[in-house]
Amino acid sequence: MRCINTFFLTLVACLLFAQRADLLSSKYPYHTLADTIIAFEDWEPFPGIDDRSAWSQADQDRLRSFSMEAGKFLEYDWPYIPATASLAYLRTGDRDEYQQLSFEKRKVLGTMLLAEIYENEGRFIDQIVNGIWSICEESFWGVPAHLPRNVDGLADESDPIVDLFAAETATYLAWADYFLGEKLDSITPQIRKRIRNEANQRIFEPLMDKYHGWMGPNKNGRAPNNWNPWICSNWINSILLLEEDQEKRTAAVHKALQVLDEFLNPYPEDGGCDEGPSYWGAAAASLYDNISLLNLATNNAFAYVCEDPKFRNMGQFIYRAQISEEYFLNFADADPQPKMAAGMIYRYGKDIDDQAMMNFGAYYYQGGDVILPRFHYFRYFFELFISEEIEQTQGKLPLPGDVWLPDLEVMVARDVEGETSGFYLAAKGGHNDESHNHNDLGNYVVYYNGLPLIIDVGRGTYTRKTFSNQRYDIWYNNSNYHNAPSIGTYVQQPGPQYTADLVAYKPGEQNVTLSMDLSAAYPAEAGIDFWERTISLSRGEGVRIANYFQLDDTASVSEHFMTCYPPAVEQDGVVVIPFTDESGEKIPFKVMYNHQQMEPVIEKIPLTEKEDQGIISKWGDRIYRVTLKARNPVDEGTYSVRISR
Repeated sequence: MRCINTFFLTLVACLLFAQRADLLSSKYPYHTLADTIIAFEDWEPFPGIDDRSAWSQADQDRLRSFSMEAGKFLEYDWPYIPATASLAYLRTGDRDEYQQLSFEKRKVLGTMLLAEIYENEGRFIDQIVNGIWSICEESFWGVPAHLPRNVDGLADESDPIVDLFAAETATYLAWADYFLGEKLDSITPQIRKRIRNEANQRIFEPLMDKYHGWMGPNKNGRAPNNWNPWICSNWINSILLLEEDQEKRTAAVHKALQVLDEFLNPYPEDGGCDEGPSYWGAAAASLYDNISLLNLATNNAFAYVCEDPKFRNMGQFIYRAQISEEYFLNFADADPQPKMAAGMIYRYGKDIDDQAMMNFGAYYYQGGDVILPRFHYFRYFFELFISEEIEQTQGKLPLPGDVWLPDLEVMVARDVEGETSGFYLAAKGGHNDESHNHNDLGNYVVYYNGLPLIIDVGRGTYTRKTFSNQRYDIWYNNSNYHNAPSIGTYVQQPGPQYTADLVAYKPGEQNVTLSMDLSAAYPAEAGIDFWERTISLSRGEGVRIANYFQLDDTASVSEHFMTCYPPAVEQDGVVVIPFTDESGEKIPFKVMYNHQQMEPVIEKIPLTEKEDQGIISKWGDRIYRVTLKARNPVDEGTYSVRISR
């Protein structure tokens, strides 16, 4: 009977999943989609530039700011990007030389377009044409770090690929074509012809004719990451704006929807983004961008997506992962202080009818401030017409007291719901094959009054080494530079088979606990029979990390924790961290352990490599590691660490 029940429940679960699978591509078959998409000649996603009455309803302060900023670039000399800038990535691992030139050109073009929309006097037209022509003459619209390895550092123009920034480039040119089309034609029709030819050869044809790795799972079965929805949003945006043939428009959108389902289908039901909050803006948020654009192009035919529970959870992740006003949970490659795309967050919250998310977006919205274009350019046009609505919405941070993401295996608990005061604890299980993975199972962070105490260092500067087979040679990607244990010389390994098992979350009014078995996170040679790790918050009191383990043989075990303050041994069994609060007052925190079992080793991490510059930009040159090392080799035992004021 039990087997029958299990089979029945499994069958029901599969059927329920099957109903949700292909949420985007299954709704409208090809022939229906063709009738659903508004024809090119009838589509007006935003008012034309000559509709001054409509544009007078947009955010005038922000548009004026763009105009003032664009005025600084009237004499801008559009730079040529030399071959050696691309080769620098191959030769030295440097990404910045090329990217700074490429990104700035697009920023200037986008700013000038917004300024011309505001003024509509032709002051920026010639420079916009210069920018369009300069970008069209580039050999590659993407960046060298994304080129195939077999091209040796320079793009193969005969075999174009579409990366994140090639797709972004098409969007910039498509909006210039949309808003300034007739004005460009009055100069010469060659400008728009060039835009379309380049977009076809570099973007539309390769996307229709060739499989790109971001379109589906990788060879290990890992689901696509933010590249998938981010590129699709620019693909859909530019094809709808530039392609006049309805059949080709439909075919491209139909394929893009199938590609998007490759991202959405395996996405966890809890909406957890394993890339973290700083990548959420290009992952779940880019999925939302696709829905926003599709609704503009179909008279809201995709509004049904906003009722889907997974899609709602994906949006809500951004405030569930918040620590305090400035800090967010930064497991893996995420940043501790990411920028918030406030207008987009507000719109996402409004579309899924989540007032907390709308309040969250309104909190970060800065009315007339000019934030120069960089990525996700089309978000500006949505935002310009709802800024007054956002400003009239109460800005408020939800700051949930407890969060459990069962698929991601991440828990969050804070002393006081809705406040940053007191302790904040987050911890994770999962596996070591996440997108932007760090080997960090059993890792945790502790904040106090919204400020970091025990930290996840996060990522540094991306170089050629970052996404190569040398990734885990970089210190901050390793488990022994996370708040996790080591067994002898063995550390956690990368790959889907390295997991946290028997993960159990126990919420409570006073105590919140996450426990797991970490034995499968380490190589078999480590000889771990069992490693139970329990991470808990006692509200108002502090954090406790407890470990119980059994090994095949004796080994020296160690517990690591990372901090951005200089720790010191105060007395046997106590390491003090001189935490500094918002006012600058030092509040000592104690890390307590059994000094008869363990001895502390304190070290300041030298930040001297190119990859380390990104660490300095986030934390300063103040990263410390405390290692509590077993005094004697053991084959089983228990040890615990308590963190309190």
